[in-house]
Amino acid sequence: MSTSNSPMSTSVDVLVIGAGVIGASSACHLARAGWRTLVVEAFGGPAQGSTGRSFASIRSQWADPLNIELSRRSIHAYRSFPADHGIDVGYRPTGYLLLVPDGQWEAQLAAVDLQRAHGVPVEVLDVAAAARITPFTPDGIAGATWGPTDGVVDPHLATDAYLTLARAAGAQVLFRHPVTSIFPERDAWVVTTGGQACHARYVVNAAGGWSGEVAALAGLTVPVAHSRRNIYATAPGALPDPVPMTIDLGSGMYVRSEGPRLLFGAARPDQLDGYDVSVDWPWMESVLAVGAARFGWLADLPLDRSGCWAGTYENSPDRHGILGADPAAPTWINACGFSGHGLMQAPEIGRLVAEQVETGAITSIDASTLRPDRFATATSAGQLGLVF
Repeated sequence: MSTSNSPMSTSVDVLVIGAGVIGASSACHLARAGWRTLVVEAFGGPAQGSTGRSFASIRSQWADPLNIELSRRSIHAYRSFPADHGIDVGYRPTGYLLLVPDGQWEAQLAAVDLQRAHGVPVEVLDVAAAARITPFTPDGIAGATWGPTDGVVDPHLATDAYLTLARAAGAQVLFRHPVTSIFPERDAWVVTTGGQACHARYVVNAAGGWSGEVAALAGLTVPVAHSRRNIYATAPGALPDPVPMTIDLGSGMYVRSEGPRLLFGAARPDQLDGYDVSVDWPWMESVLAVGAARFGWLADLPLDRSGCWAGTYENSPDRHGILGADPAAPTWINACGFSGHGLMQAPEIGRLVAEQVETGAITSIDASTLRPDRFATATSAGQLGLVF
């Protein structure tokens, strides 16, 4: 592993800011395409921001073509990692069960048709069949959808794998190298990181929740903010059977097992923006009340504070990623703001970042709805459909 003691390249083709899974995937794809690549990270190791604190669940069940494709292709990449690269990234097809309220059922069925049109295996279940997967109180639930290839991936293994491949292709990765200044100089960016200056033809902004602050150093505007998410846990051994990722779309409550524990959570509507990874214990009581109304058995499970944690989403205004060249600076590539689905889409995001650098545009898929300048128009927010 490269550390801050390694000599830093003073001139590279591409400087990637951030060693979370998106930065790691971007660096891998760039380096394997022959670009001299340097990754710099303020933390002391990889995946120490949003990536390592994520819920690690991945799904192709979306309601718009772009997100379906980004996730479908990425899940395929994770599944194929052992065969393609000889590395296990912890992908497990444990499934994804979405419990759909009456008022959302028609829209969910339309989303299923779209998912199937993109080759995503998804099943439509009645309430009784869904309850055989995860027991729940059926009040107000019209039915459920089940994605058998959805599941989990290990965020640390995935990030490490991409950085290993990037290094093997010649990339350099430096930790404890915060970026402190950025300015353009002729046909390059001059980036001060770890107290040293580096000239780069391109900069990839994969700094997660700090992407807005990083962009501001270069005089650019990228609207990304941290938003805390809490994950609560039961004591080990409390579950009689494994529970796949199950989401009550009406309340936003989600549960899944992780080894011998049950993990659960729900977004706090009044959560203030800002980096905060302390666990919100008062909010746990509200989450338990909501969860027990749908999953009555949850109230009987003993809790374990030592298994709980908090992380952050890197939210954009419309809760979708910001991907592509900045219109004010074509050699500045944003890959950030994925609002909780960066891990599940990182393999494809990294490929598209490399495509942007290589060809000057993303053309292999229509990613225009993620363009960085979309927030300049009042009608841009909400154009992309969310399943939940």
